[in-house]
Amino acid sequence: MNRCTTPSSCHPPAHRVSRFRQAALLAAVACTALCAVAPASAQTQPGLGLSRPFPEAALRGTLSINTASEATLNGKTIRMAPGMRLFSPQNTLVMAHTVLGQTFKVNYVQENSTGMLHAAWILTEGEAAQPRKGSDAIITNITTGSGAALK
Repeated sequence: MNRCTTPSSCHPPAHRVSRFRQAALLAAVACTALCAVAPASAQTQPGLGLSRPFPEAALRGTLSINTASEATLNGKTIRMAPGMRLFSPQNTLVMAHTVLGQTFKVNYVQENSTGMLHAAWILTEGEAAQPRKGSDAIITNITTGSGAALK
């Protein structure tokens, strides 16, 4: 049961095949170019012209994660809120169990009603150098120089 009566009627014309191949090749090249550019843009580091917008209520401190629900903030033990978010310097989420026992300079936000730690951002050196309200206050009464004032 051969339905093709002539050999040319069974195959599409050559110009249609070449246009299809050109379109497929163009799509493959465009896809490859897009895939090569996308990861590079995702790896932008803060401090290279970008700054993270921290909330006005964010304070500065030193954070050390003790357990999945408890941390040390500025030398005091604090409970972490169930949905606590810890952000890396690249602004990606950090799972708390991967940084147990490590100490970081952070900007943080506490919940007003419970006092639990709600969110913290691990700072880059440039961000840590910017002044912010928090644990940077003078802890001792020792001053140097003339006219030094306590905060």
